[in-house]
Amino acid sequence: MSWANRSAAVALAGGGALLGWWLPRLERTHPSLGGFTYDSATALATLSAISTGVITLFGLVLAATTIVVQSVQAASPRLTGVLGYFERSLMLFGALAGTALYALIVLTQIRPDFAPNLSVTLAVVFVLLSSAAILRSLAGLREMITGGGLVRAVAQQLHAVLDSEWTTHGTHGPATASFQPDEGIELAVQRRGVVRRIDSAALAAAAERIDAHVVCLISTGTFVEPGTPALQIITAAPAGQLDTARLLSALHIGPSRRLDHDPAYGLRLLADIALRALSPAVNDPTTAIQAIDRIESALLRLARRPLGPTTHHDRTGVPRATINHPRWTDLLELALAEITIRGATSLQVHRRLRFLLATLTKHLPPDRLESLTLYQDALAHTARTFPTPALTALAGQPDPQGLGAPAMPFRLPEPGPDGSGSAPDTPHG
Repeated sequence: MSWANRSAAVALAGGGALLGWWLPRLERTHPSLGGFTYDSATALATLSAISTGVITLFGLVLAATTIVVQSVQAASPRLTGVLGYFERSLMLFGALAGTALYALIVLTQIRPDFAPNLSVTLAVVFVLLSSAAILRSLAGLREMITGGGLVRAVAQQLHAVLDSEWTTHGTHGPATASFQPDEGIELAVQRRGVVRRIDSAALAAAAERIDAHVVCLISTGTFVEPGTPALQIITAAPAGQLDTARLLSALHIGPSRRLDHDPAYGLRLLADIALRALSPAVNDPTTAIQAIDRIESALLRLARRPLGPTTHHDRTGVPRATINHPRWTDLLELALAEITIRGATSLQVHRRLRFLLATLTKHLPPDRLESLTLYQDALAHTARTFPTPALTALAGQPDPQGLGAPAMPFRLPEPGPDGSGSAPDTPHG
């Protein structure tokens, strides 16, 4: 959970308590304030019912959220850290706690000769707003506990990150040819954790200040220990003149990977969902097909995009920072290798993988077509292990649904200007 959501939840609960203390006092000095008219007994009964009901509802929402967490973890333990539903739940808890505290504190200020009409009316309004938020949350619960809902949630975030990360703001290719690997000054990280983000712009700016070329020796998603070499500084300046704090601050390290600056992690999550669905304990190839649909969509977005090590230059064209991003083959292995091994014996998954490879063949530039040979050969080998020749022939037919698509010629989507395909979400509904 982010600090912003935690702070907002605490603010909602504390704000409800403060408002419940302040508003009845204001009504004592300004009796003309609006609201429904209540006598003391009715106000007491109304606020008692609201406080009791909201506290009970708080427990029910907490139980429902716990069930959702368990369901999500069954698909992949890492999904709870990337889905926004749980941060919204924290806000809902804050709103419910604030409503209950507000009603309880207003309740203590009712006297036989004084009923704070506006305060009681506002408590009713808070209940209505909280009820609307709960209904919306329940709709999200229904979507979240399904395999397809989890796949869609991850894919939506992944596509957004792909549009902002690994862009062509630098020169792609080998890191540099002007120095040997053992040259330069190495800087090591000072803390333990996972590299969540490498801020290439900040790293290039820090390198320009010391007239250096900085090569990043680690990549996003890597777990590092204190003392792990992280940056190689190629500069004529003495080591004592390096602003090491500024250089290392471009490396954002945290307790776990996050999807917001790490597109490869999104592919990892989709592959995890597919692999869990294909495990003997679950045996749900249809959910695996849904994950493969979104994996295909992400690969289509990357099919013609420059990938691999990227060198960022300053305004005069001098190379300043080289970041080691994944290559196309790295991402293809991440997305397909384990699924091909685990799912190729499932007729449904086998045919869907064949269609994915046929689609990529249509979209990939010639220099990347060879990367598909490994998976095509693996599927061809697995098809021969099916028990009958008829099933072997059936497995050899690409199918966008795995099984069940009409047996008719299909037309693959034409690649867009960025190689992403014609559909922004997934080429197959």
